[in-house]
Amino acid sequence: MPVDLFTVQDVIAADADAWREGDRWLGGGTHLFAQPQPQVRRLRDLTTLAWPPLRVSPDPGEPGLDVAATCTVAELSRYAPPPCWPSLGPLIRDCCDAFLASFKVWNVATVGGNLCAALPAGPMISLVTAAAGSCLIRDLAGRQRRVPATGLVRDVGVTVLRPDEYLHTIRLPARVLGGRFALRRASLHPLGRSAALVVGHRDPDTGAVTLWVTAATRRPVGVALPGPPRPGELAELLDARIPAADWYDDVHGLPAWRRRMTLRLAEQVRAELARVTAP
Repeated sequence: MPVDLFTVQDVIAADADAWREGDRWLGGGTHLFAQPQPQVRRLRDLTTLAWPPLRVSPDPGEPGLDVAATCTVAELSRYAPPPCWPSLGPLIRDCCDAFLASFKVWNVATVGGNLCAALPAGPMISLVTAAAGSCLIRDLAGRQRRVPATGLVRDVGVTVLRPDEYLHTIRLPARVLGGRFALRRASLHPLGRSAALVVGHRDPDTGAVTLWVTAATRRPVGVALPGPPRPGELAELLDARIPAADWYDDVHGLPAWRRRMTLRLAEQVRAELARVTAP
């Protein structure tokens, strides 16, 4: 397998042997190969584990959709949810489109890779946090733990995974997938990287509303209400939840602009979800 990382000495199966210094997990590699990695000596190829990309969860205690970390963006974009999850298809398509990537990247980039890169603009982070996903994490010794997707990313480029751990599967629970989602996104340019992305969810039974902010902040930030918020309420809640230092600052948008756009998008999401009538 040819790679562009000149320090790499070997590419092995993901579970071939014990972890050692200089190892790095390999999924699609679109982020890994996009920048210098002088500390990397060996790549552990997760695709050798041959996980099914998508399947309905067999766990009767938590039905839903299991998305393998090695599922590609292209595979996810082609998924046709059952009628009982009417809002999931548009949410998936909107998040996949937020990559603004070529079909070549879509066919290589993985859901897990986008999550573990922990970049603010990662649209798979937006998807799994909004859907209240949970992440199954394993290590080479066979130990595993499950963490909420909302807590996977700690900061820009930082996750809760230890070096010898890898993300195996993301489970999106059916109790959430049956609700309604609304997404709004903003960037400085029509084909620019996401600078603010807001996803809201309304429970069809209780009317409860959750809203998650990504791209504009250093890590996902959410608010939850027992019912539809009143106009302007989300702005108050988000300002209370997000310190000034947590608004992301890079060439794709200044913090003050990201905040203004996020509050505007949140109000648009609120208005859309308010039009949804709970049974």
